[in-house]
Amino acid sequence: MKKTMVFAIVLATMIIIMTSFNLQLAPTAPLNIPESALPTALYVCPAASSVFDPISMGFAPFTRFFRILLAFALMILPFYWGWALYQNLLKDKFNRDSFKTPWAMTKALFWAVVIILLMIKTPNYFRTVYVRGDNTAYVLCENNTPGARAVRADAVYRK
Repeated sequence: MKKTMVFAIVLATMIIIMTSFNLQLAPTAPLNIPESALPTALYVCPAASSVFDPISMGFAPFTRFFRILLAFALMILPFYWGWALYQNLLKDKFNRDSFKTPWAMTKALFWAVVIILLMIKTPNYFRTVYVRGDNTAYVLCENNTPGARAVRADAVYRK
């Protein structure tokens, strides 16, 4: 590929990533949610810890980086496939070797995503919450679950 074409592809990919992930140079002011919009109570139960929780917490600071890297790789991958197809169409014959790099990248990307998601997303990942003033991890549950306790909804937050 020519340098200008690679530059244009990377530039277009970076613009899409910056707008998709709301990356910007100047910070924005947070939105204030009115008190009347908050529900009055949520029910929480103690979260059962597993082997995967410390692993997940170790990867927590890097999840945004992983998402951006994944989006970048998923945007570059079609260009690899397109370039291999273009080279075959230019020569007017099928060359199997030109598709080895895109296929290897596709397989590596697939397994990297599977392994990273298994390490980041634990069984309680989507349900884990914290209550202000308490460092214990809880999961959202129903009011009839054993061990459930009612807390104010505005005291419940997610890290």
